[in-house]
Amino acid sequence: MRLEDWKKLQNGSDIRGVALAGMAKEKVNLTAEVAEILGRSFAAWLVEKGFETPKVAIGTDSRITGPMLKKAFILGLTALGADVADCGLASTPAMFMACINDELNVDGAVMLTASHLPFNRNGMKFFTNRGGFDEQDINDLLNIAFTGSFKESGKSGRLDEIDFISDYAAMLVNNIRAGVNDPERYEQPLAGLRIIVDAGNGAGGFFADKVLVPLGADIEGSQFLEPDGNFPNHVPNPEDKEAMDSVSAAVKRAGADLGIIFDTDVDRAAVVDANGKPVSRNELIALISTVILDEHPGSVIVTDSITSSGLKWFIEEELGGVHHRFKRGYKNVINEAIRLNQEGKESWLAIETSGHAALKENHFLDDGAYLVAKLLIKMAQLRNENRSLTNLIERMPVPAESREFRLPLTGEDFRDYGNKIITALREMAEKEDGWSVEKPNYEGIRVRCGKASENGWFLLRLSLHDPLMPLNIESDVKGGVNAIVSRLGQLLNEFEYLDTSSLL
Repeated sequence: MRLEDWKKLQNGSDIRGVALAGMAKEKVNLTAEVAEILGRSFAAWLVEKGFETPKVAIGTDSRITGPMLKKAFILGLTALGADVADCGLASTPAMFMACINDELNVDGAVMLTASHLPFNRNGMKFFTNRGGFDEQDINDLLNIAFTGSFKESGKSGRLDEIDFISDYAAMLVNNIRAGVNDPERYEQPLAGLRIIVDAGNGAGGFFADKVLVPLGADIEGSQFLEPDGNFPNHVPNPEDKEAMDSVSAAVKRAGADLGIIFDTDVDRAAVVDANGKPVSRNELIALISTVILDEHPGSVIVTDSITSSGLKWFIEEELGGVHHRFKRGYKNVINEAIRLNQEGKESWLAIETSGHAALKENHFLDDGAYLVAKLLIKMAQLRNENRSLTNLIERMPVPAESREFRLPLTGEDFRDYGNKIITALREMAEKEDGWSVEKPNYEGIRVRCGKASENGWFLLRLSLHDPLMPLNIESDVKGGVNAIVSRLGQLLNEFEYLDTSSLL
């Protein structure tokens, strides 16, 4: 493979590729051969970092190509003398926790997953005890794969099969018991509550049987817990409308107190209240912020760039925290929170509207199951006060309208052209009646639209990876989004290589 072919496998801080043939215009580029070379490369990378005979944990989600790729990756690891702990079906957060588990004692871990992407895709997420790989680590790994700069070992590494997801689930159970700390029902603090799980046939089904049941919860009505990489019921994605409609309907059918939905590899989650109403995106951030700011008053809450103005008000005015609106991309949000802590600015939560939530107390690991565990602790505590989780966010302002548009860039150097649009639009917006550019702002251009007919904001930014510009608009008045679109569309029409047809 050429270097550029290896680089096409990089998706930020992960590996992503097409692993299954049969989809039109999608050529397979994540084969068993590629996986074996990546296994060798990861072993060589660990040796470079000082682990002379590395030990690696490996897990998969429910994708149908997982077993084939895992077998090949393990072959690559053991060929270079690395010992392997095969964790079977696992979650991405569990694979990081394997790196800090004293009994397992591994030097690195890999999770075979492509998150919420279609069933024909797969990928890899890499970890050490320092956390997940960043973009440079993936770049270095792919350079090793391209050059083939690794040596065969004199002996094959050892392979052991373990049930690590049960250990990980037990950790969550113990955390919830200790967090609720109810002396009358310490072992089963969720007894009397009906809580359903929708795993979307991904890897999250364990949460129902291995976490909720030991805690006493009634899980009747849970759905799609069985691993099935064809994802026959709905996409396992808390941002997908069909998925959220499905779990909401399940909550209503079961008369449940709470619904939980995970993405494929359980690093993201959302919840649904007893009325079947989704608590996601801005409201989910508000909900976990109430928990964190109760434990750590005044903490900085780091979010991505598209959060609402109402959320900022709620965090700062209602909860007394500090809202730091940063960039899209869960690694960006997490790294920013880490940076703030290093500067002495206490930040205990980094969370993206997609459902990626990372807590300082949990190694800044984006972990959907841990996020839900925190909320279950609070839910159990509130029950003793005859209150519910959603009572915590009753004063959270909700916009009257909210929409996202995706505007393709058609020029060759789309990134340069997109940045020119942002620069020019900033100058234009300053001249518009009732508009003001929000500061500080770390991504794209965010504008407050103060006219009575608009009463909202918009954010135009470059996509992290694709040749398009997402445009998010919110308004506190009916018809406000269209009013903002009408004025903004006239300004954006000046740019020849920006496709604004979706605004019409």
